Amino acid sequence: MAASTSETSSFDSQKAYVKKGTGSFFDDGRETELLRFVYNHPSVSEIRGKPKGVLKVIDEYARTQRYLMNVGEDKGKIVTRLISESRPTVMVELGGYVGYSAILFGEALREAGGKRYFSLERDPVFGAVILSLVDLAGLSDVVKVVVGPSADSLRRLHSERRLQHIDLMFLDHYKPAYTTDLKLCEELGLVKPGSILAADNVIKPGNPPYLEYVRSTVEAKLGALQSGQTMQNFNAGFAERTSHQYSNREGNEKFDDSVKGNPKLVYESRLVPSYEPTGEPDGIEITRCIREEI
Repeated sequence: MAASTSETSSFDSQKAYVKKGTGSFFDDGRETELLRFVYNHPSVSEIRGKPKGVLKVIDEYARTQRYLMNVGEDKGKIVTRLISESRPTVMVELGGYVGYSAILFGEALREAGGKRYFSLERDPVFGAVILSLVDLAGLSDVVKVVVGPSADSLRRLHSERRLQHIDLMFLDHYKPAYTTDLKLCEELGLVKPGSILAADNVIKPGNPPYLEYVRSTVEAKLGALQSGQTMQNFNAGFAERTSHQYSNREGNEKFDDSVKGNPKLVYESRLVPSYEPTGEPDGIEITRCIREEI
């Protein structure tokens, strides 16, 4: 499907986050610093139990103190609108960071009548930050934080029968893992006709392998599988900073070559242009699984 421009408005520069800079822009203490900022904020008593209030203070930190790699208001509106329209019962996010998306989308899910929001986060410190801020926002009954590598967490949730179907999945974690984790979800039967995917950062920094996969025909996917294409190929097309973003903390990512996915699933996919919270152009790729070919 062609890119959509109707859902894009101009960026409000007065709401811009602090710029990333050229050095480290996460995992350098700012996440726990954020937690102290929120809980020491003069309005902390007033925002308790109020998701929008908690988000406002997180945004205040990122606009006045240090950059945070959140989805932000502009792209967040795209996904909250999608939640309102599709009314998912179960939503999963891959990559929770400090809980901004879990709070924003968890509240939208609850308002739409949904039951469970799984926030999968690899880093235990980030997971603790998410838990604390989700609790402050009063969303612990809806949002469940799962700590560990995304593929391991998906397999465990599925084997424990806590997760049998994903109505809506938000992808915002390690970029080369978008395609591999989608394939795993296909193989486990979590993603099937009716499932919707919302993938962040498909322009900035970009994710060519994922876009190629969700926009490919069944014939093209079957051909790639028959030609012996493995998950090792999915590091191609990424900038060095992106592909090695977590190497200092987690080591080099290893993908399971045995996961083949379900190439017979047919997707309709479109790009919704938007902005990073710093004002840089970006977009959300919205993908719907419409059928499975026999």
